[in-house]
Amino acid sequence: MKRILSITLCLLTYLTYSQQPYYNDVNLTLTGQALYSELQQKISTYNTSFNYGDARDVLVFTDEDPTNSNNVLLTYGFNDNDGNCTTDRSRDKDDFGGVSCEYNREHVFARSQPVPDMGDVNNGTTGIGADPHNLRATDQQMNNNRGSKKFQDGSGNSGDVGSGNWYPGDEWKGDVARMIMYMYTRYGDQCLPAYAGVGSTQGSTQMLQTFLEWNTEDPVSDYEDQRNDYLQVAYSNRNPFIDNPALATIIWGGPQAEDRWGLLSTQTVSVIDFIMYPNPNSEKELTIQSDATIESVVIYNINGQIELNIKNPELTKEIIDLNTLKKGFYLVNINSGKGTSTKKLIIN
Repeated sequence: MKRILSITLCLLTYLTYSQQPYYNDVNLTLTGQALYSELQQKISTYNTSFNYGDARDVLVFTDEDPTNSNNVLLTYGFNDNDGNCTTDRSRDKDDFGGVSCEYNREHVFARSQPVPDMGDVNNGTTGIGADPHNLRATDQQMNNNRGSKKFQDGSGNSGDVGSGNWYPGDEWKGDVARMIMYMYTRYGDQCLPAYAGVGSTQGSTQMLQTFLEWNTEDPVSDYEDQRNDYLQVAYSNRNPFIDNPALATIIWGGPQAEDRWGLLSTQTVSVIDFIMYPNPNSEKELTIQSDATIESVVIYNINGQIELNIKNPELTKEIIDLNTLKKGFYLVNINSGKGTSTKKLIIN
């Protein structure tokens, strides 16, 4: 018993200290819509005086090229050596403007209708139109080329796809997905994902499958982390999906994204192997299988308290009724004559 509790405490410590302090007051045991609402409330606190002019000024810090501090990275850009400035990926910070070979501010979640309150902007604009989490440095012409086209899946470099839609490019699609997720979480139905992209939704949710796939296929870069850290100071909130892309998986489902905090980790802590499914679980029935003979299954809540203790289950397979357990995170420990192992379980 002491060993199991020790494993539990180690895992709880990992959960507590591997995430940014910004989220210390967020209940990360929630799932689905409940977690969405919790994050929405968290990021709704922001610097209300921040305006569109400020967004221009902070781009030189948020979008700084990690390999050249004199430059900014240009979203959708992909080639600095083809003699065509429209496709540039990096550009001198001083070259801000509205003419050829200069860069400006791109609203990744476009300002077009039906999104309300994000129409014409000027340097004094505050609120949704000036949210710097939705603004990136882009080449002036590339910005015009994209316009307000919706995002659609593609491959390779950025450009037009489908019937008048836009692919952001292999390097930028994850960035775009996480920005759309932020905007939808921050502003709710005002910024539905379907306003920004095309494709099927994920199950019964409003999130597009394409954005969930991009979030998985293009992991977070140092550049995105840099933006988040700076904007926490300048704008007073963060993009949670940059900090941990797996939050999208927990909220909307789809392919499992990079889990930077270990929230969905199923790593084996001890010496025997077992599988359990489905995980995350919304069916209130959990199947556990192991090559070893299972002698006991113990399920702990996140406070280390025993919720279920099943002795001498059905040899190498056990089906467990979860109806008595509430939504949240749990630790599942199995014992056999060969040892013990613990994995995390999420109940939706």
